[in-house]
Amino acid sequence: MARYHITGGEHLFGELEAPGAKNSALPILAASLLPYGPSVIENVPRLTDVGLTIGILKHLGCGVKESGGAVTVEPGGSDQCGIPREMMLGMRSSILFMGALLARRGCAELTEPGGCSIGARPVDLHLDAMERLGARIDERDGVIRCEAPHGLHGADIRLRFPSVGATENALIAASTARGATLIHNAAKEPEVGDLAAYLRECGADIVSPTPGVYRINGAARLHGAAHRVIPDRIAAATYLTAVAAAGGELYLRGIVPEHIAAVLEPLRFAGCEAEVFDDSVYMRAGGRLSSLGVVRTEPYPGFPTDAGALIAAVAAGASGLSVIVENIFEDRFRHVPELVKMGADISQKGRLALIRGVGRLHGADLTAMDLRGGAALITAALAADGESTVSGVRYVERGYADIAAQLRSLGARIELEE
Repeated sequence: MARYHITGGEHLFGELEAPGAKNSALPILAASLLPYGPSVIENVPRLTDVGLTIGILKHLGCGVKESGGAVTVEPGGSDQCGIPREMMLGMRSSILFMGALLARRGCAELTEPGGCSIGARPVDLHLDAMERLGARIDERDGVIRCEAPHGLHGADIRLRFPSVGATENALIAASTARGATLIHNAAKEPEVGDLAAYLRECGADIVSPTPGVYRINGAARLHGAAHRVIPDRIAAATYLTAVAAAGGELYLRGIVPEHIAAVLEPLRFAGCEAEVFDDSVYMRAGGRLSSLGVVRTEPYPGFPTDAGALIAAVAAGASGLSVIVENIFEDRFRHVPELVKMGADISQKGRLALIRGVGRLHGADLTAMDLRGGAALITAALAADGESTVSGVRYVERGYADIAAQLRSLGARIELEE
């Protein structure tokens, strides 16, 4: 079993470039099934989730070529509508093929998607949006069968929660639906905007007259396009919090500063210095950090749920009382017992975590239970006294391309042991 071996206590110094956003690349790759003609998606990170998505595209008859950080997708003429259960279980974003398949091939047959167990992520918002667009849906024995033999039509879609995935599925499906579609209470995350930008480059008529609203006039067909994926704000947050926890200095290039503003706020509150430039940020963490205050996870532009565990790792080794309120997923605190093994003082009840900084953690043998929790354990181990191991590498590799090498470039003592 693979694991990370980490010797903590080293300050981190250096420069990094933010990778392409996983949460943009995956829906864009799913949407590349829709155009007539090839699309070239650039700045795609080399992650296991990307590999799974490419596997689904190939299963559906698409031609896929990878070259460096670019992926070229040729949709092809297959009428395949089904995705096997084992492929669906590999990741949560597999559900995004529903909208693309319905729009391009008039049918989709899927099962409940998999991914990290961080709480209930029901697909009813997706199904409701597809039904409003004219799809017939039959759920039986764990299989979701969707049909639109006469094509989809425009609709008024009001999401009861600004779900990122449901917004993305609706955008993809509505791009070629007959007539106009309005999506209300749409997710405002940058990755949703990046998907909309790709679809526009393919010929879709998509506008957002106000934040949280999309208006789509369905096009007869889309053409292929070249698109560059935006930087990954959660990967950027990971490296910033690692330096905050361990101490040191980081110059992080290739970012969109407004995308990470909510993460920088509690780090500054705790005593980190951060200077933001047009497409980069310089951060310095010297001395012991103080309380990070009260951090509440919220839909964008609020503090991202994906960074909650990272902030917890920083707070555990700081001083004073920090509070994390998780408002998105009810099972986001699976990393807490592992941090306690390292000497952290954390009281957790439901969606609330009270973290009393102990100043210094100690090494321990740790197990990652999910992607971001795994990154948080690595962050804590980098700042801890002594040696730690973090197993559950497969979770971490879903969202980070060789995180050990990136951290070693900053001076961290971390190795991936097979």
